[in-house]
Amino acid sequence: MTSANISSQQSPELEPASEQQQEKPNQKKIKLPGWLLALLLVGGVGLWQVFTTSSSPTADSNAQTPPPKSVETIALTSGTGNRQVRLLGQVEAGERATLSPQLDGAVQSVSVREGDRVTPGMTVAVLDDADSRLALAEAQARLAQERSNLARLQVGTRPEIIAQREAELDSATARELEAKDNLERISDLTERGALSQRDLIEARTEADAARSERYRVEALLAEAQAGATKEEVDAQRGLVDAANVVVEQIQLRVRRTEVKAASLGIVQSRDVDPGDYVEVGDPVVTIVSDRSLEIFLEVPESLSGQVAPGMQVTLNARALPDWQQATEITAVVPTADTASRRQRVRVSLNTPPPRLLPGMAIQASLAVPIESIDTFVVPREALTRRGDEWLLFVVDNDQAQQLEVKISADLGQDVVIANAELRAGQNIVVTGGDGLTDDAPVQVVN
Repeated sequence: MTSANISSQQSPELEPASEQQQEKPNQKKIKLPGWLLALLLVGGVGLWQVFTTSSSPTADSNAQTPPPKSVETIALTSGTGNRQVRLLGQVEAGERATLSPQLDGAVQSVSVREGDRVTPGMTVAVLDDADSRLALAEAQARLAQERSNLARLQVGTRPEIIAQREAELDSATARELEAKDNLERISDLTERGALSQRDLIEARTEADAARSERYRVEALLAEAQAGATKEEVDAQRGLVDAANVVVEQIQLRVRRTEVKAASLGIVQSRDVDPGDYVEVGDPVVTIVSDRSLEIFLEVPESLSGQVAPGMQVTLNARALPDWQQATEITAVVPTADTASRRQRVRVSLNTPPPRLLPGMAIQASLAVPIESIDTFVVPREALTRRGDEWLLFVVDNDQAQQLEVKISADLGQDVVIANAELRAGQNIVVTGGDGLTDDAPVQVVN
């Protein structure tokens, strides 16, 4: 070896030392033994390997398998449920009567106005009845005459009338004898030529007339003595009955000049005033009942044929914010309304609230059954909304399976959903679904 090589190996050690001595002239140099430096170097490397080996698997396991999330589940049940449909309608009177006259005539008086309460049999208007009352008086007089004739026939002829008939017969007999004597005398004179044939003919005529008069008076006397026959009494009784019918007809006509209410109610409208001329069938007043109301609701065309009597409906009115009543549909009108082209249903209220009046608008909520075999009823909290999608999580082997479902009806706390992959009895997440992802590990805590 040359001295140059030795100098080259020693120069790196000497130069720094000289520099440190120049920079820090007052600092003392501490030199560690070689075996201590080797021991520290080996120990540091071992500790680094231990820390590296123990920390790497833990980080990898945390990144790949997060801890399971705690959830609560229930068993999925199938069901149809009901969807609520809003209906609009109008309140109408359950009983409505339009009072009209049964006769033609002038209105004499009207005793009610709008809003007045009427009772059965109450007179609400009167027509002029002067002509009817005159006709009634005449018919009653004729009836009295016919009844008198019937009574005379039933009692028989009075004694004084029989005596009168007997006196008339005696007089007629005397006149007949006188006529016979005159005829015999004129006959003798005619045979002698003292009188003409003309005188004889006149005498015979007078005798025949006297005989006929006697026959007539004898018949009257016999009739008076025998009394009326059964046929005559029956005929007279028929005349009395006919006269009585005429009186009753005119009395009915007089009564019909009064327009009366037939039922209890309230006057809705008054259509005439005193002095108006009305004919049969013209409206006078309209009365509505305040004890029963009818509500007619319009059904959308999409539900035509699906609504039936007995279906549940909940009524409310804007005019009565504190009123709500659940009832049933009474009947379905089989035709569509000419104005709206919609089918109508009727709901009867026999005990309506006092402030609910005919003509008010009404709203109703109709429960329409959802008929489907692929629908299920779940609590509302079981669904998770992400964007425009509704998600339901099914738990299988401690993993959450994400399914997109369609809401068929909103039942309030529950909803009706549909999905072809759902089956009854599956466990679905009801609590803890927020933040879940498909195939995420879960832990059922219920």
